[in-house]
Amino acid sequence: MTRRSEVTGALRVNSEIYPERPPGFVLHEHGADSVLHCDDVPLTKLAERYGTPLYVYSATTIHERLAAFEKAFRNVPHTICYSVKANSNVSILRLLARQGCGFDVVSGGELERLLAAGHRRARKIVFSGVGKSRDEMTAALKAGILLFNVESESELLALAECAARLRKVARVAVRVNPDVAADTHPYISTGLHKHKFGVPIGSARTLYAKASGMQYLKVAGVSVHIGSQITDVAPFAEAVARVADFVRELRVDGHKVDYVDTGGGLGIAYQKPGLEFAEYVASYARAVTNPLRGLNVHLLLEPGRSIVGPAGVLVTSVLYRKENDGKRFLVVDAAMNDLIRPALYNAYHEIVPVVQSKDLSAKRETVDVVGPVCESGDFFARDRELPRVEEGALLAILDAGAYGMVLASNYNTRPRPAEVLVTRKSVKVIRRREKIRELYSAEL
Repeated sequence: MTRRSEVTGALRVNSEIYPERPPGFVLHEHGADSVLHCDDVPLTKLAERYGTPLYVYSATTIHERLAAFEKAFRNVPHTICYSVKANSNVSILRLLARQGCGFDVVSGGELERLLAAGHRRARKIVFSGVGKSRDEMTAALKAGILLFNVESESELLALAECAARLRKVARVAVRVNPDVAADTHPYISTGLHKHKFGVPIGSARTLYAKASGMQYLKVAGVSVHIGSQITDVAPFAEAVARVADFVRELRVDGHKVDYVDTGGGLGIAYQKPGLEFAEYVASYARAVTNPLRGLNVHLLLEPGRSIVGPAGVLVTSVLYRKENDGKRFLVVDAAMNDLIRPALYNAYHEIVPVVQSKDLSAKRETVDVVGPVCESGDFFARDRELPRVEEGALLAILDAGAYGMVLASNYNTRPRPAEVLVTRKSVKVIRRREKIRELYSAEL
């Protein structure tokens, strides 16, 4: 039985309120303790069977969050094009494809992953990114993707060259830069003129005029993307309003604009519980769709983190407890090479013991949770108050389903973790743990 507090949607653990992990990660009572589960499977069982560090994903959460998007946008023509860069595991791509999802790719490698996953409906794939190579463009043209989001005049000319060589028509949208600021980390803000992305909205009309004069290019839409991990919907509304005005200008110029790609970037609550997810997505939908009323366009959306972020955790074991002149450390077997977000962005991830005592008087302590990599930046939390855990205990680093494994590396010749996908009581290994010899075999 899951113990819930009087606060709706939260769990009480050692007298502290934790945001509930919707809906895949919940606590269930086991004797004197409570154990964190993914769907119906205890994380203790998964760690025992598959080892740590271990990425665990809830298929239930992915399904329900995708369904929330579909419901929020049900009254307008739209396609959800999941952002593959958030989590590109082939099994997760298959899961989303079975639900009718389209995809947003930013490399030829991501396109090939989709083809390997058996996703043959390439007409639901959009290709974004500021540096597409001719080889990548050629592969996408051969696959017959829906749309290229073009980001410069040079790219447009290169695409025209590739399309002419193959005698295939490329549908294009120019990614316009609306110069809209978003409250997010500067590394993942993309909507200002100082960023490398997009074409200034004031000069994009010239690019559309050039595209319309090229035999194998077809103007089909307008694209915009202002950044990632944005939790205030107001910047989305402002950006789309500017795009809507631009669409009207393009139509006056004689262009046929069928699609508006509003990008992705909707954030999640890593630290503080926010609105219930369906309500949150509904507010986002209103912000995006209201400026487009009357334009009769097909909306393309590129959510990634908001679908898979809360669907994953990284389970890690405590190797050692350590104290330096009163400073306490928990040294765990996961490291920055497994989840780099805290080191790269100083990002916050909730960390909880997998096995939690029901004793409300249980000790708590302030610790740094750190990994074994030889960098002072190898940490998951600093000065974090946690229930006291002993060596050998399991910790769950929450909301690790997006930009976790996709950013993992083999730094310090460390094998990357295994990944498992849980569907209620069913568990599937979707990536086996690497072996050390595999990491240097290509060098011999």
